[in-house]
Amino acid sequence: MEGVNQRQMEIIAKVNEKGFVKVSDLSNGLHVSFVTIRKDLAFLESKGLLYRTHGGASKQSIYTYERSVREKENIRVNQKKEIALKAKNYIDENDSIILASGTTILYLADLLSDFKALSVVTASLRVALTLSDTEHIEVVHLGGVLRKSSVSVAGSIAERNMNSFSCNKLFIGVDGIDLKHGLTTSNDSVANLNRTMIQSSDHVIVLSDSSKIGKHSLCKIAALEEIHTIITDSDILEEQKQAIEDLGIELVIV
Repeated sequence: MEGVNQRQMEIIAKVNEKGFVKVSDLSNGLHVSFVTIRKDLAFLESKGLLYRTHGGASKQSIYTYERSVREKENIRVNQKKEIALKAKNYIDENDSIILASGTTILYLADLLSDFKALSVVTASLRVALTLSDTEHIEVVHLGGVLRKSSVSVAGSIAERNMNSFSCNKLFIGVDGIDLKHGLTTSNDSVANLNRTMIQSSDHVIVLSDSSKIGKHSLCKIAALEEIHTIITDSDILEEQKQAIEDLGIELVIV
């Protein structure tokens, strides 16, 4: 790599190995000052070899952006289906549940046809249509402003309607899960509706593939302390796993 010295090569190797490294750990491990490490990280970021973060560097950008549902359908499909399958175990007969929106939530909806008594409140048109032919599942669609990128609704109408319900469990997908910023998404109206969903449920279960952990987006939904369970895949980093469990959150890895 042109212009990259041996110390910087070691930094790249550590970032690639761990996914995320702290300035303090690099300083101690390489026996140089924090200032030197920060200069190295700035140089390596300018070369497109890593991303600087608060207090360290990561292999991938920590920022997320809104993708269309069609694009999301082709990303980490196997992991999402495994997460949905595990999430089904958290649903009992006669539950009243909220299914927010997103591809993993849709995969979960596909698995519910064998329930004999279930009430589902959802913002997703695709979830509502998936469950519409299931005789024993009562479906409540919130209504509101249609977001074409996700084929779901949001806005004040959906929020007012959500306030009319009290449910056992919420199953929610997010754009990012971060220790500092909590649960985030790229759209403000979705964040507002998701906050209302959290307030209307007893148990909050986040369905997220591991690529979203350690990242954050523009709009905050809730602090991590407000959720109960995260279901993710085995690509989660060990330090992320430990940090989540240290908060007392149930972490389920598939």
